[in-house]
Amino acid sequence: MAYFLLEIGAEEIPDWMIEPALEDLRIRFQAAFAAFGGSALITEATPRRLVLLAKDLNEKAPDVESVFQGPYISAGAKAAEGFARKCGIEVDRLAKMQDAKGERYVFHQLTKGQPLAAALSEKLPEIIAGIHFPKSMYWTGKGGVRFIRPIRWILALLDDQVIPFEVAGVKSGNTTRGHRILGPKHPIPVTIENYDEQVLPANFVIVHAGERKRRIEAGLGPDVHKDADLLRTLVYLTEFPTPIRGSFDPSFLELPQEILSTVMRHHQRYFSVIKEDGSLAPEFVAVTNTNADPDGLIRQGNERVLRARFNDARFFWKVDQQKKLSARLPDLEKVTFQAKLGSYKDKTERVVKLASSLAAQTGADANTVEVAALLCKCDLTTDMVKEFTDLQGVVGGLYAKAQGEDDAVATAIYDHYKPVGMDDSIPRTLEGQIVSIADKLDTLRECFKIGMAPTGSKDPFALRRAAQGVVKILFEARLELPLFPLIEDVPPLGAFIKERIQFYLREVLGFAYDEVNAVLAAPLTTIPDLADRADAIHYIRPTADFEPLAASFKRIKNILVQAGAEGPMMIRADLLTAGPERELYEATGRVLSSIQHRPYRDQLASIASLRPGVDLFFDKILVNDPDPAIRQNRLALLYSLLTEFSTIADFSEIVTS
Repeated sequence: MAYFLLEIGAEEIPDWMIEPALEDLRIRFQAAFAAFGGSALITEATPRRLVLLAKDLNEKAPDVESVFQGPYISAGAKAAEGFARKCGIEVDRLAKMQDAKGERYVFHQLTKGQPLAAALSEKLPEIIAGIHFPKSMYWTGKGGVRFIRPIRWILALLDDQVIPFEVAGVKSGNTTRGHRILGPKHPIPVTIENYDEQVLPANFVIVHAGERKRRIEAGLGPDVHKDADLLRTLVYLTEFPTPIRGSFDPSFLELPQEILSTVMRHHQRYFSVIKEDGSLAPEFVAVTNTNADPDGLIRQGNERVLRARFNDARFFWKVDQQKKLSARLPDLEKVTFQAKLGSYKDKTERVVKLASSLAAQTGADANTVEVAALLCKCDLTTDMVKEFTDLQGVVGGLYAKAQGEDDAVATAIYDHYKPVGMDDSIPRTLEGQIVSIADKLDTLRECFKIGMAPTGSKDPFALRRAAQGVVKILFEARLELPLFPLIEDVPPLGAFIKERIQFYLREVLGFAYDEVNAVLAAPLTTIPDLADRADAIHYIRPTADFEPLAASFKRIKNILVQAGAEGPMMIRADLLTAGPERELYEATGRVLSSIQHRPYRDQLASIASLRPGVDLFFDKILVNDPDPAIRQNRLALLYSLLTEFSTIADFSEIVTS
């Protein structure tokens, strides 16, 4: 059994591309060398190297015997000769086999398993060149190998043997490189045994991402604001990370905490430091790609850069305050929303109209919603947002509050971009939720009208995120707002939103796919109502009667389809026969009258109680009666049973054992 180590050394790879590239490398290697077995496949990376270690590989692939079937002997000599020529042998070397149709020629071909070393040498250049990156470049001339950054070295060891191959003019070998600054300038010979525990650490490279993460966390301290995304970014920006704490002039704390934190996080990749009362401390933690800062020069450099950025922010804050948000409305005419859809002023007018309508339906404060919708995009014209684009919306809320707008208006503006992802919270107030929904729905409606629905990975206006945001707000805030009437004039958008609802019910709320399908196949009401119906199905499903009844509903649906029965259909009580047929009719009426205005769980429990009556009906009653009037009446009974209870869910969608 053999170990194989591959290290692809390159110029610094963008941090956000590293993990997907590693996964792609793992999948490609696993597919190419599946025949060689192995007990583990481990991948690691730093900004300058992608690493793969395969353990316990077989040194040779197993032999494979292929059987090719030829013509029947009865087809004659010429057919046999043609088959033999195709197989590259004489006719007398062909084997024969008997099957149901007679005796035929067959050819057994034995393919010897390829040695692992030869397979690695042959396939690795294609695997490395094929690693997917969102963007890649030619480094050896057009038509050559594409890679995200120039490849500088390739380490390829099968136990202690170098696997020879070449990619983009770089030949494989048994050497690696240390840290760009702290390590030696020359290549360093390694073995699989001493690679990651001796040689690399001695040359200031921590190849394991988990170890780099622990090293950063150990140097942050308990007062540092937890930021998992920033931590992940810094793990893949460094090979030997060292946290360094710095400070800034406390006078900058007069600026809102959101602005200071954004400058530190998004522009400098610094961690914020928080006081015990939750306010911002005049300190930060930077993570440098070095081993120490004994003279404090790195700290001083970071402090100097941050001071300049904070001075910019303070200047923008003061200049922007000279013009109120309401006075910026005409300026939105100069900010394009989309070439075919006009300016942000045009969008604002649409959002105000839609938000006012939604406020009336939900009981939100009409004045707050109207003012917030009118002003929510005005911060796009401020110098602060032009410089720090991540702060749009937040800046609008902060400026609204500083300029004397009502707190409810400021909060709604501040929150109206939320949620920006599935992990983000929804707007805090009903008015903020309404403005957020109106803004997102307007973007969705208008973009779909001009044919800008997302295709594949292309989604320049983040329409998937907008739709998911609308759905998340409606689910979590439990707003009884009929969504589909708002988009019925844009048919493709309805299907798009339905997909997002399906995703939320399945992936976030955890309902089974058939439970979700059953709910969405019934009439689409409000989002909270859909969630309640799915919850009821999930709750009642384990009971003894529910799945058998669902199977009966599927049978009823098939019977009606085969009979071509379409509603509405009137039941004639005088044609019902005594016994199971009349009993089912009466039981259905009792259940219908008893479930009015009751919780869905109780309704489904009552519906499930019909199961014995339905079973007895199918056991004793012939639906396809020779008498047309009776047959039609029985179809009407089944149609009534199906349609009356399918307002909760289409039970025929439930998968039964």
